[in-house]
Amino acid sequence: MARKDDLTGKGPVTGNNVSKSNNKTKRRFQRNLQKKRFYIPSEDRWITLKVSAKTLKTINKKGIEAVLKEARAQGINV
Repeated sequence: MARKDDLTGKGPVTGNNVSKSNNKTKRRFQRNLQKKRFYIPSEDRWITLKVSAKTLKTINKKGIEAVLKEARAQGINV
């Protein structure tokens, strides 16, 4: 299974490890993914999502229903 955020679709990004002698080797910066359960009152059900810490902050600010509505408008199947 891909290490991607279920709501935003964002995955790892690439960059370089840089040594003291300035040698560069490729590396991946992984997202801080958390598996969380959310209750959706309008649908009267629980859903489990794999979301990043940044998305979790957005959910706390806007609410799960508003974030799900935005994700569905962008074409993400949740």
